[in-house]
Amino acid sequence: MSETIVPFTGESLEQCIELYMNVFNSDPWNETWTYQSAKERLTDLVNTPKFLGFLLFDTENLIGLIAGNSKRTYSGLTFYLAELCVKHTTQGKGYGSKLLHYLEDQLKQRNIQSIYLLTEPRGLAEAFYLKNEYRINDNRVVIKKNL
Repeated sequence: MSETIVPFTGESLEQCIELYMNVFNSDPWNETWTYQSAKERLTDLVNTPKFLGFLLFDTENLIGLIAGNSKRTYSGLTFYLAELCVKHTTQGKGYGSKLLHYLEDQLKQRNIQSIYLLTEPRGLAEAFYLKNEYRINDNRVVIKKNL
């Protein structure tokens, strides 16, 4: 297999929408993304200031994406990892870790000191990030209010 990682741009949006829906509408997430809602989510992400994202291809087939944006803090730049997904049939083969490590290398080159993300507790995603040396931040809490 010949894998390639390329920048995520607006030109690749259609492929990303299909991947996004297929991944997050399947186990273990079982969400209900429509074409329109996934398109809006990814379009908004690509148009976010300081956006950075990458796509992983196996030959010509899109198998993964990782994306987010950097933000200024009092101590420097941090990166909000908004999305990471890998094609359902190729999960568990190291592609997610490959994308994550590639992103980390790119962020270091841009003098970004940290990465943060949100994920569900005690699930497969949390286990994935812990395996990749991410740690739960005890200094922050996520607060939400349904309207």
